[in-house]
Amino acid sequence: MSVNNFFDRFSQLNIVIIGDVMIDRYLEGKVNRISPEAPVPVVHLQDEDNRLGGAANVALNIEAMGATPYLFSVIGDDSNGTVFQELLPQNNISAKYLTKSAGRTTTVKTRVIAQHQHLLRVDREDTSQINDQEAKQLLTQLRELLDQKEIHLILFQDYNKGVLRPDLIREVTLEALRRDIPTAVDPKYDNFWAYRHVTLFKPNLREMQQQLQETLEPTIEGLKTAAAEVSRRLGNTYTMITLSEKGLFVASKDVAEVIPTQERSIADVCGAGDTVISIMALGLAAGVDIRTVAHLANLAGGQVCEKVGVVPVDQEQLKAEYAALVEA
Repeated sequence: MSVNNFFDRFSQLNIVIIGDVMIDRYLEGKVNRISPEAPVPVVHLQDEDNRLGGAANVALNIEAMGATPYLFSVIGDDSNGTVFQELLPQNNISAKYLTKSAGRTTTVKTRVIAQHQHLLRVDREDTSQINDQEAKQLLTQLRELLDQKEIHLILFQDYNKGVLRPDLIREVTLEALRRDIPTAVDPKYDNFWAYRHVTLFKPNLREMQQQLQETLEPTIEGLKTAAAEVSRRLGNTYTMITLSEKGLFVASKDVAEVIPTQERSIADVCGAGDTVISIMALGLAAGVDIRTVAHLANLAGGQVCEKVGVVPVDQEQLKAEYAALVEA
């Protein structure tokens, strides 16, 4: 499949994203003095920017590539929940499948930045599991959507903030298997081994190291051993382990390869994992072979690291970079 063909195919895809959402808030200003109250910088605030984060950033990346995202999550019935809800239509994402909960706090990660330096991050969050009624509502809405629309992939974006309960993971996965819909997972520690029989499982190296009894070295043999353990325990089709500045490792029955990163000027690594799983999910849904989509995802993850803050992938830049890679 040529580069233009699979980029064109992306625009025909409907992707469900289910998981933890948040606001990435940026407070930017200047530092001209140290506080007389404590040896800390005083930031003169000049700008505040709210961006979609977590599973919503995945939805943003899916939309940026021309596909249609359907975002399922639970937020707090609070002022930040209202801000989050308002951000969705501004970014061409529907808020229809968002549940507001009076008992929850909307997750907000606030970063204080001055002179392009990241000074501080403050997290406001609720990591308790959603209640039975909220989980049932998400599942009911998802089944209704699956009855009405052709969904090409379901993506689990897990940040351990409580939306993806083990029973909800199981029910959604079974629904996908019954309907022959591929699934992709960006896991975190708590539910790591709950995603049985998914299509793509994508931890990062640190998350993978936390789960193994012995130290995982990022060598091809060590990574192949880790991928084999994942496959043994989960029965998944593909495993991808992201390796930060070293690139990513992808494995299947026929493939086991490390794809190195291209040299770039790194400004901020926030959101790179969201971008990688987004492109991988689109590629799988479009029927692109795993090696090709892994190269594409690697380029996309590197691209967003060149920009400050959580930002979606630039489709035209990605097309150009992939074309240059193929011609090289």
